[in-house]
Amino acid sequence: MSRHDKNYSEMTLVLGGTGKTGRRVVTRLAALGRPVRVGSRTGTPPFDWEDRTTWEAALQNVGAAYVNYYPDVAIPGAADEVGEFVDLALQRGVRRLILLSGRGEEEAQHTEQILQRSGADWTIVRASWFAQNFSESFLASAVQAGEVALPAGDVPEPFVDVDDIADVSVKALTEAGHTGQIYEVTGPRMLTFAEAVREIARATGREIRYTQITPEEFKSAVAEQGLRANVVWLLDYLFRTVLDGRNASVTDGVYRALGRQPRDFADFARITAATGVWNASSANADVDFAAAGSTTG
Repeated sequence: MSRHDKNYSEMTLVLGGTGKTGRRVVTRLAALGRPVRVGSRTGTPPFDWEDRTTWEAALQNVGAAYVNYYPDVAIPGAADEVGEFVDLALQRGVRRLILLSGRGEEEAQHTEQILQRSGADWTIVRASWFAQNFSESFLASAVQAGEVALPAGDVPEPFVDVDDIADVSVKALTEAGHTGQIYEVTGPRMLTFAEAVREIARATGREIRYTQITPEEFKSAVAEQGLRANVVWLLDYLFRTVLDGRNASVTDGVYRALGRQPRDFADFARITAATGVWNASSANADVDFAAAGSTTG
């Protein structure tokens, strides 16, 4: 068996290990009995993309890593930082690297190319907009309040469930046959944002409205929340640029990796509604700006 096909049993570092996709990857690896290290500012040892002095300790005794860049591999400078991390990881003996990338993000493809040229045993999981942005991210409080206001019209999006992203990523981290693969992962059908909100309203039995606003109104609203400038830039970029129809198709990435169909948005809405997270009386969900296909999950 070649180096590119062997199973990796060393420690796995999961960057963004407390986020939407990351914590699910951690849970799955632990359930398989795999040694796993949570790569986050609160991890032991801590990992911070903005503090390169934390990278070395986080990579000690690591054989594989789930590379999840905050807030997204599309932002300016992300490719350079990921490239530096990849170089250091390879120098420290890490061989298998799984990159969470964004579907339809031209800037993210520069990061992908760096990984592809690195000499690592790489796999790219290129994701569409997360379904869980409605339940575990910046749209959760809007759903609770009964109105979701976004600058998105009739362009459909094949929302992907982050559980599917985690399943694909763990397969690539732990099993042979995934090196050199790009898994472009989507849900099984496309919905507009208005249709997605209607699915959630149906699942909750509540009246939840969708209101289309202008990009300028949206950018102003998110900026007023006191978000970091790069997060405001990212959300504005996703709605102004990426949501232009380029992602208006479904792909077979989940099936190719897992041999099963991806979870439908209606199933996501039904299962999530049962948790009560969308109840009007619920406390606001933690804000985690893992937006469409972003790598902060």
